[in-house]
This record gives sequence, C-alpha cells and structure tokens, in this order.
Amino acid sequence: MLRIWAKVMNKDKILRDTVFTSDEDFDYEKFFTYTAEICQALDISTPVILSKHVFHFLNFHNTTFFPQDFTEDITFSRLVLEDITE
Repeated sequence: MLRIWAKVMNKDKILRDTVFTSDEDFDYEKFFTYTAEICQALDISTPVILSKHVFHFLNFHNTTFFPQDFTEDITFSRLVLEDITE
C-alpha cells in the first residue's frame, strides 16, 4: 500500500494538503501519475518531474517542488510530497 502526504506550502505554513492512497506498492515509473493525481486533487498545475525528485522520494521518503519546477506561475513557495506508508 502506498500513502503520500502532499502539502502546498507558503514559507512554513501549510495552505492545503491531501493524502494520496493506492493499494499497489510504489513504482517509480508511475511517479508522474501519482503526482498528477495529487495536483489535480489540490487544484494546482503539475510540476516538471526530474530524476532528482524521484531519487529524493525513494531515498529520503520526501521530495520538494519549488516555483522553478512549474511551467505556470504559482501562488505558493513549494509543494512537498512525503511518503507516509506504514
């Protein structure tokens, strides 16, 4: 089972958050799909995903997307995805 806590943040304040759940185990090839579904639930644009994002998620159980990772203007300072799978 996979659980990802997504937080839209402005500095240190959480503006919005959601928990993405899936019955399957984490698959790095589906990381874009997970992120796109999370962003749709949060009503924000989907960031450009680089290998560093997947690497950080796999190795540190979280990853952060900054304004430069989005192709559209955003009104927050970062999007944080954190693996909360138990």
